[in-house]
Amino acid sequence: MPLAWACRAAGHEVLVAVPENLVDTVLRSGLPAVSSGPPMDFVELGPELSTHPIEQRRHVHGRVFGRIAAATLPRMMSIVDAWRPDVVLSERAEFAGPLAAAAHGTPLADVRWGVAELPEYRAGAVEVLAGSPVAAGLTLPQPALSLSPWPPSLRLPHATGHLSFRHVSYNGTADVPDWVLAPRTKPRICLTLGTLVPRFGIPDLHGKMLAAVRELGRLDVDVVIAVDERAIASWGPLPENVSQAGRMPLHQVLGACDVLIQHGGQGTTLTAFSAGVPQLALPQFDDQFENADAVAKAGAGIRMLPDEVTPRAVAAHCEELLGTPAFATAAAAVACEMAAQLSPLDVVADLEALGG
Repeated sequence: MPLAWACRAAGHEVLVAVPENLVDTVLRSGLPAVSSGPPMDFVELGPELSTHPIEQRRHVHGRVFGRIAAATLPRMMSIVDAWRPDVVLSERAEFAGPLAAAAHGTPLADVRWGVAELPEYRAGAVEVLAGSPVAAGLTLPQPALSLSPWPPSLRLPHATGHLSFRHVSYNGTADVPDWVLAPRTKPRICLTLGTLVPRFGIPDLHGKMLAAVRELGRLDVDVVIAVDERAIASWGPLPENVSQAGRMPLHQVLGACDVLIQHGGQGTTLTAFSAGVPQLALPQFDDQFENADAVAKAGAGIRMLPDEVTPRAVAAHCEELLGTPAFATAAAAVACEMAAQLSPLDVVADLEALGG
């Protein structure tokens, strides 16, 4: 969204094409939107994580992205044909836009979220599209330009040549709670699981998180749970120093927190990095593992694999993050590196050059 806003601010026309169920989300951002096809829900289309070994999940999810691309390609082709953009910009797991761009000879750029290379996404999508009549005769192109919001020091070798631009957090429609602006008398820990993880039916995850929250309730801290109310409706009464805040503007909230417990998602991890907040990363699937590794590599937090997560271990690591100044120092260093990156507005010229 900030990159699209930057293009608008530079005087360019922007049209955001998304499946029907996401049109309202785009419109609430203030950007023009058009439906690229029927409603698509990644969680509903994909199998439960427990039905596939961890080493197969990325490929399986790539096939899901291929199904989404096949369903949206006819409409995407007509949008590109009618609107005649100078550049098509897609996120890395969206494949209908690139196919439509290639069919019309339109330059393609993509935004590479996550640290991982994720070749399995492309391979899985190509498998599905190869058997789809709507993609017959089309070859999935490589982007002419890839943009990355990750700080260069934390990228893996495949991403060293990506065009760097600063991560600017976008939280959608969420009010800033009053307590963010009030002075605090004790450390505050925030827990979030993003938008997908709570819906995936990951075995024992909610039970582990509830037990961890109750263990955190024994510490002399305040705990804020930034998880959709529907996802934790069954958690029951919480300790006195634990509050359920629901969906919140994470960037503003983290400025009033000392530690973030999170799932290793792209937006959450970068938002915490940009806020200079130490993190306890609990990755569950796909790019989350490399994102969590980046947190540990930076010295800005601790990574725990799924079989390492116990209530006491979570609480102990939070105490370690609060009591060891080196974590906050490292997190602040990453925040400084990110602040020095080009703003989204600064890379619009590269998109202009791509479009001729």
